[in-house]
Order: sequence, then structure tokens, then C-alpha cells
Amino acid sequence: MNPDDLRELREALLARRADLLEEAGRTAHGMGDELETFPDPTDRGSHEGERNLVLRIRDRERKLLSKVEEALGRIEDGSYGLCEECGLAIGIGRLRARPVTTLCIECKALEEAKERAATR
Repeated sequence: MNPDDLRELREALLARRADLLEEAGRTAHGMGDELETFPDPTDRGSHEGERNLVLRIRDRERKLLSKVEEALGRIEDGSYGLCEECGLAIGIGRLRARPVTTLCIECKALEEAKERAATR
């Protein structure tokens, strides 16, 4: 991978990290105002359902944030863009599509095939 590609991917990861942190801050701020009362149990149930959905989304984003941090660490230590399974370079197209990936397309396909076989 050339230095320009690496710089582009690092910038994309930094931007994604900033977006995730901003969303987390908005959610934390918005969740603090939970003093509403709902005379209708249906309204309360809807509100709680929406809140649970937001919390599940934020949990997924928290996990993604962790992957972004790990990818930035791999950039710093020089191991970014190398498949953790086979050690070969991950294609630039795959990295652009999913900058946090740790597996080349071949190893990922093999992993998914094993998962499918295990669930049968």
C-alpha cells in the first residue's frame, strides 16, 4: 500500500472515530432528560422501545469505535493492511470499503463458510 492510500485510510478512520464519539455524546446528553411521565402505558411502551433501539445502536457503535481504535493502532505499528490469518496484504478496495477489517477477502470468505457449516 502506498503512503497516499495509507493517509487516506487513516483520515477516514479518524473521521469515523469523530462521528462515533459525537453520536455517543448526543445520546448521553439526550438520555439524561428521562423525567417524562406517560399516563398511557402504550405511549410509555413505545418510548421504552425506541430508547432500547437507540441503546442497541449505540452498543454496536461502541464496538465499532473499538475496532477503529485498533485499526489506528495497526497503522501506527505498521501492521495495518496485513491479513491476521495468512499475513498477506489486504486489497486496497476491501480496506476502502471496510477500513477496520483484519482479514483479506479469501480468509474472510473461508471464515464465513466455516461459520455457515457450523450452524447447519
